[in-house]
Amino acid sequence: MPLLQLRGGEVDGLALHYLVEGRGPAVILVHGLGGFAESWRHNVAALADRATVYSLDLPGFGRSAKPGTRYRLAYFARALHGFVEALRLPHVSLVGHSLGSAVAVTYALTHPARVERLALLGAVVPGFGYQMSWASRLVAIPGVGEALSLLGCPSVYKAALARCFRLPVRREIDFLVDCHYAERTGALARAAYLATLRHVRADLVDHAPDYRRAMATLEAPLLLIHGRQDPVVPATHCANVADGVPRARARWVDECGHFPQIEQPEVVNGWLSQFLVGRPAPR
Repeated sequence: MPLLQLRGGEVDGLALHYLVEGRGPAVILVHGLGGFAESWRHNVAALADRATVYSLDLPGFGRSAKPGTRYRLAYFARALHGFVEALRLPHVSLVGHSLGSAVAVTYALTHPARVERLALLGAVVPGFGYQMSWASRLVAIPGVGEALSLLGCPSVYKAALARCFRLPVRREIDFLVDCHYAERTGALARAAYLATLRHVRADLVDHAPDYRRAMATLEAPLLLIHGRQDPVVPATHCANVADGVPRARARWVDECGHFPQIEQPEVVNGWLSQFLVGRPAPR
């Protein structure tokens, strides 16, 4: 797994781990809260036939650095921009999942000339009425989150994650928890997770009107892919985004929860390939 060290500004010296595969136009996969680069393993090969596919660990997650900082959406977007700049990518298409969708949206709004297309799966999009769950709000309370995090163990994480799927598959749940477990659940990782929950609330609540106005100006084509039975991000949220963004189109996945790219990979990969890179890359 390559390691990239960013230069300049707030992210100077920040180390990001990532995976890369394929040849063609650049596509960057952005995971959600608690996710990591390898969680896209069912999707990379399908896109790599027609694109250069990058999947990265956002700061605070996976095997990337976990600094003590304010984990706002703008911070993640600055790290993503540093990644794009360091790799000298003139234009990119972004695929975001869950909170990674909010990161992708923030990047597209702050660097519109660099983003060609946006595909968002199980998306959290600020400005369209998304409400954090009661469990997330509880964990975000200072002191409470730290105490609860000490109770974390593989079986607890797997039980919580299984609730996000329409029909949980044991091998998928095991992989999403067990992969790089020590690095993803150590003290620094737990602190980054809690900081993200706490800090993005300002974006989702306090700055919701600003995001709603900015999304009306989004020029990049937007594809929304959403599970009809998503228990984490309600389908109504996706419908509101589709109605409120001029160039947005929604596609619905039946019998699917919060992870359409894992629960229904063949369907989702077909839609992503068609939307992001409609023709094979030159050989």
